[in-house]
Amino acid sequence: MTDRLTQARLRKLDRLRKEGLDPYPARSSRSHTSSAAIEAFEAAAKDEQVRVVVAGRLRSIREMGKTVFAHIEDTDGRLQLYLRQDQLGPDQLDLFLEAFDLGDFIQAEGELFRTRTGEVTVRVASFLMLSKAIYPLPAAKEELVDDEIVVHSAFDNPEARYRQRYADLAVNPEVREVFRTRARIIDALRQYLNNLGFLEVETPVLQFIYGGAAAEPFVTHHKQLHRDLYLRISFELYLKRLLVGGLERVYEIGKDFRNEGVDRTHQPEFTQLEFYMAYADYQVVMDVTEDMITYVAEQVLGGTQFEYQGRTIDVTPPWGRIELRAAIAEQTGIDYAEHNTENALRTAISKAGIEAPEVASRGKLIEHLLDHHVVPELIQPTFLYNYPRDISPLAKADVNNPESVERFEGFVAGMEICNAFTELNDPVEQEQRFLEMGRTHGEDDADRHPLDEDYLRAMRYGMPPNGGFGMGVDRLTMLLTDRSSIREVILFPHLRTKEN
Repeated sequence: MTDRLTQARLRKLDRLRKEGLDPYPARSSRSHTSSAAIEAFEAAAKDEQVRVVVAGRLRSIREMGKTVFAHIEDTDGRLQLYLRQDQLGPDQLDLFLEAFDLGDFIQAEGELFRTRTGEVTVRVASFLMLSKAIYPLPAAKEELVDDEIVVHSAFDNPEARYRQRYADLAVNPEVREVFRTRARIIDALRQYLNNLGFLEVETPVLQFIYGGAAAEPFVTHHKQLHRDLYLRISFELYLKRLLVGGLERVYEIGKDFRNEGVDRTHQPEFTQLEFYMAYADYQVVMDVTEDMITYVAEQVLGGTQFEYQGRTIDVTPPWGRIELRAAIAEQTGIDYAEHNTENALRTAISKAGIEAPEVASRGKLIEHLLDHHVVPELIQPTFLYNYPRDISPLAKADVNNPESVERFEGFVAGMEICNAFTELNDPVEQEQRFLEMGRTHGEDDADRHPLDEDYLRAMRYGMPPNGGFGMGVDRLTMLLTDRSSIREVILFPHLRTKEN
């Protein structure tokens, strides 16, 4: 059926060309967007004529004898067109009805008037094809019946929408609004940090040594340099080098890449915000975090309360603050501080009737308890703080407990949205941590941190005490647009091939 429809549209394309009309002209003379045209009409004096040239995608056609009502859509909205045979002539009206389809981009010129129903409309004096659509848009699924195109159905298959995001955007206004909101979120994050005196910077995407997170990298090879390079998994180690250089407050918004699984909150390519503040610790960063998210919500949504998947979320400070050890004990009955080895903790987990990974370090077992038994309960904004040292190799140790570090994660709606430390700035201890991670984890272990000699060299020049922060921009966008999957807020998400 699609082939028949395509052939019908190709015949219309051929007709336009035979009549000497270019179906893909190089330029348009649009003078007004749809909303600007309406505003101009509303602002005009009572008897003043407002003439406009408008352009957009043809969305509806309604024939009524010798007149036609149609709607075009542009970035601002929709505008009605009114085509009359006695003004255009029978040949032009026939051309419109016989060669123009839903989905075509067209231009129309004429004076504005208000119909009896009150709709501001263009009385079309001339029209022009700007781009002939060969395929019908998915939301305007068409069927050829007795040489007439009948429109029905909607484009609502998620996988098809993700694979053809261009069509998804074209037919679903709410999807376009998600990405407009995403842009406003990023803009608000920049405004907030800039107002605090942060400097936005750019660090390498291709790195000789990856680091700053526990993740498996993507690997490529540089021919001329004859060495492997890695797509970054984090900005952290480069941003902290800048603190050494005297840039006291820095941030970056950009892409990270992790060769990991794909699910509703994970993509191999995602957008991250990281910032680093000299002379701040994780308590200061907590304050900044909740204040920043509040600012973004107010700028984007107009307030600090919003609906997410049927629940009302309130990001108004102060957020809840719970020590990780206490949160896990409350939900599982297990105090991991009382079980200092992997075997001891695994035994306690087994006695509690909780399943655990067969192969996992003590730190990974703690993360398992956190992810499966604590995080789902954290609906309102909450900080969990003071994490085990062995899963936080870049964080400064808690002065009261050397087995714990000054680290927190922020959770909203049962989802982690940020991770932050009081950053380790002792080069001797940092080197020991890197070596320890190398001994503890094998070559193929994603938790293994490579020893970055240049980063250590930078630290040896002196790094000020500082607090660091990382947040997934995609997950924040999920929250503020009420989307349950990260694929809904990434324009072109990565998907499995159709064969798989």
